[in-house]
Amino acid sequence: MPSHMELLEIASTVAQRAGAFAADRRSHGVSVAETKSSPIDIVTQVDRDTETFIRTALADYRPDDGFFGEEGDADAGSSGLTWVVDPIDGTVNFLYDIPAWSVSIAVVEGGVDPASWTVLAGAVINPAAGELYTAAAGEGAWMGDRPLHVNDGVELDRALVATGFGYLRERKERQGRLVAEVLPRVRDVRRIGSAALDLSAVGQGRLDAFYETGLNPWDHAAGALVAAEAGARVGGLAGAPAGADMLIAAPPSLFDDLERTIAEFWEA
Repeated sequence: MPSHMELLEIASTVAQRAGAFAADRRSHGVSVAETKSSPIDIVTQVDRDTETFIRTALADYRPDDGFFGEEGDADAGSSGLTWVVDPIDGTVNFLYDIPAWSVSIAVVEGGVDPASWTVLAGAVINPAAGELYTAAAGEGAWMGDRPLHVNDGVELDRALVATGFGYLRERKERQGRLVAEVLPRVRDVRRIGSAALDLSAVGQGRLDAFYETGLNPWDHAAGALVAAEAGARVGGLAGAPAGADMLIAAPPSLFDDLERTIAEFWEA
């Protein structure tokens, strides 16, 4: 099996190439190709084309590995490794030309269920900002060539916390009630629109913490590794692992207070 750093090199190279591909396509205009869970849960043709680009590029490096992307069917592969890909995380930002969207690529061991996998390496790139976040398990996290570390020692009432919202009305209503309770208890709340960038920003110290419910595996596979390798604790509620029910990423000194606040007010 290749080393984690060798896998990171592949993830980083392909993410940068895919980011340039998507940005070039964006410069020629973009429109909605399809909707998914609701009329506002959109897919663009660039999402699909970028995923195809990534899948082909990864197969050139690692033809026996599995592939699990947002826009296509999962392929288990035969090597025991699977690439978990979000071709464009922040599609609404991408559609509106808001410069906060990303390409997220992670490689995992143990299948496509986040509860059973181990993330070995990951890369998240924001092409509009020219920022590349990378991490390898046990090796650390970086933005470019700069090592990352979370903002430790921040109290809850001084924390800048990011979150996101789903596309189904009932879930958004519950998430809105939760953020209304969180907001008065923290410094402020941000809703940037890309979970992969939010998680990477926690690792960078641009944000103090992040939480969201309803995330898919490809939304957080790479970004959560960046946050964790930069010193964040990443988990769910009441000791559960991070996943669709809830994902929280925060420095260890902040995690418990934020988790208790969310648990008190979240309507599962």
